[in-house]
Amino acid sequence: MNKQLITDLTWGVGTLVVALVASLARKLGYVDGDTVTRVVIGMTGLMIASYGNRMPKTFFPSSEARQARRVAAWSLVLSGLVYAGLWAFAPIPVAVAGGCGAVLLGMAVTIGYCISLRAKAKTA
Repeated sequence: MNKQLITDLTWGVGTLVVALVASLARKLGYVDGDTVTRVVIGMTGLMIASYGNRMPKTFFPSSEARQARRVAAWSLVLSGLVYAGLWAFAPIPVAVAGGCGAVLLGMAVTIGYCISLRAKAKTA
């Protein structure tokens, strides 16, 4: 099996296991519902950061594609870590707004950089 596919399946199964264990802990009275939500959604932020960390490790023959991948990787890692950090420590309304804003900002940085690379390529 492909190494990337194994990593993807591991993240998926790991998130499901954490969600099930957290739900069981809530039913047994060890944690409250907010903690379960924070843990499961925080895992999503860590998964985004993990994907960003893996992005530059793939090979592309074009130097522009490699540049775009590096910028996309950095923006994913940073926005994923901000997302996870907000869900871990901020009040839930702040975590929702700030986390979604961080991910959207990361996407905007990536798209803006790709558009600027394309504009440079057209002028050259």
